[in-house]
Amino acid sequence: MRFKNKVALITAGANGIGRATAKIMVGEGAAVIVADNNQGHLDEAVPSLKEAAGKSGGKVQGELVDALDPQQVEKLIAKAAHDHGGIDILVNAVGGSTVIANPQATTEQLSFADWQKLIAFNLDATFLCTHTVIPVMKKKRSGKIVNLASIAGRGLSFNSSSAYAAAKGGIIAFTRKLAFELGPDGINVNAIAPSITLTERIRPHWDKRSQSSQAEEIERTPLRRVAEAADQANVICFLASSDADFVTGLTIDVTGGV
Repeated sequence: MRFKNKVALITAGANGIGRATAKIMVGEGAAVIVADNNQGHLDEAVPSLKEAAGKSGGKVQGELVDALDPQQVEKLIAKAAHDHGGIDILVNAVGGSTVIANPQATTEQLSFADWQKLIAFNLDATFLCTHTVIPVMKKKRSGKIVNLASIAGRGLSFNSSSAYAAAKGGIIAFTRKLAFELGPDGINVNAIAPSITLTERIRPHWDKRSQSSQAEEIERTPLRRVAEAADQANVICFLASSDADFVTGLTIDVTGGV
């Protein structure tokens, strides 16, 4: 089991890619702290994740946290480090394009308020959690940080705004820079760049698209399907495991070949 005796903190962990990642890690023996800002999602996710732990020895605790609030983030990480003696893995899963009314808005259509909202939602939580966890990981001179970018950050999304592309491009650059900073301390920093992934949040938007639009999306994907949350979680778990001990500064496109 890759995560036996490891402590993992996963933000936005009660839903979508974060939850799929938590399910794998707890099933392989990790103690997982699932941080989320939705109590209802936590109430539903935590018992299910405990069940997924099976006989692996994995443990789950839910924490209601706004990962964009510096004081709440500091309290969360201090508590996790105290309770578990450290944090081995941080998965920064907060982010997305659907926090504005029109996620596909052109630059001309975007308001400045929408621009600011998307930039903050996709960059601030990743910075805050990473900034706060670094001293904890440095004490053990080891750690794995995995960020969530997007193919929008590569300029490869047909359905995302320029604000989302800019934010996720920032995640890619942040990941690379941080890897140089933290490598000497034994901390690996990597990211994934998903294509459209049918999480609970994205599926309703996908379902509203016409059949021809869905078919075009599938046709431009060499593997001829749209990603599920588990497809992304599998690669996150690789990067968070000892299998990737000599991988850092990398953003892996998880896109079915797009």
